[in-house]
Amino acid sequence: MQINLTSDTATKPTGAMLKAMFSAEVGDDVFRQDPTVNQLETVAAERFGMEAALFCPSGTMTNQLAIKCHTVALDEVIAEEKSHIYQYEGGVYSMLSSVSLNLIKGERGKILPGQVAAAVKPRYDWLPISKLLVIENTCNKGGGSIYTIDEARTLVQEARSSGLAVHLDGARLFNALVETKESPTEWGNLFDTISICLSKGLGAPVGSLLLGPQELIDRARRYRKVIGGGMRQAGYLAAAGIYALDHHVERLADDNARARRLAEALAPLPFVAAVEKTETNICIFHLAGELMAADFLETLAEHGIQAVAFGPQMVRFTTHLGVTDEMVDRVIEVLQGVS
Repeated sequence: MQINLTSDTATKPTGAMLKAMFSAEVGDDVFRQDPTVNQLETVAAERFGMEAALFCPSGTMTNQLAIKCHTVALDEVIAEEKSHIYQYEGGVYSMLSSVSLNLIKGERGKILPGQVAAAVKPRYDWLPISKLLVIENTCNKGGGSIYTIDEARTLVQEARSSGLAVHLDGARLFNALVETKESPTEWGNLFDTISICLSKGLGAPVGSLLLGPQELIDRARRYRKVIGGGMRQAGYLAAAGIYALDHHVERLADDNARARRLAEALAPLPFVAAVEKTETNICIFHLAGELMAADFLETLAEHGIQAVAFGPQMVRFTTHLGVTDEMVDRVIEVLQGVS
């Protein structure tokens, strides 16, 4: 049995999703003539109560298009230091938008009340202009930590009182919503723009969506084209996104529960120093003594289990569509047998 806990990007389309893809009606999306892409963008925008949406190849692209649309050169973006836009997007904000990042040290990737207002810079010629707040829900490097809508609202109010726009990196937002029972429209009403990923826990092979006002999405569409993100018969991929939104959202609660099972099994093991709070489908833990992540992962690989190092003595397990209860049982069995 091969078990892939590296990332929820390891998901593969189900048979039913593939059937939907192969039966999709397609056209040329650069000319806005792909009916399935148009349908996906409409469905997503309506679900969040927002005006428009743009289908893109990746979450990095949707996040960076949002930054580009909300800022001009020499502005700055405020974000938590564990945020995806800082950690995993190649520093492209400096190249594409000519902006800087003002990083906040929060808790588990979450910005705390008062920190946004404190981070906004005064207006001096020698300082960048604070223009945009980005928060990530759930936060990957925060162990899948959740913002509740009330927590987010506090930060958004701070941002707006200082004249900032607000963007939500919601790549794994649905993993949070199945826990909090909040609605997508509550989040859509709060933020200027939202990015959601279709190719993580939702199980589509490719794609993310940028949601926002029509005027901003029109500008983002033009930027998408000039950086090479225009796609032609993308309806085959969009069909997978529609299927995912229709069929794979509620099942994310199963992924979250499986990650919590792994966290509970890890906690008492002698080679584990600590397990970070596990709220959704990401479980991060710290190894004890002199056990290094590279050696530990090698041991797991000998048993057909893949995971990733998050530091010299940190490991991340991520559950997803391709991880079953039987697989979790097997992982726990192997962990309990590690000496």
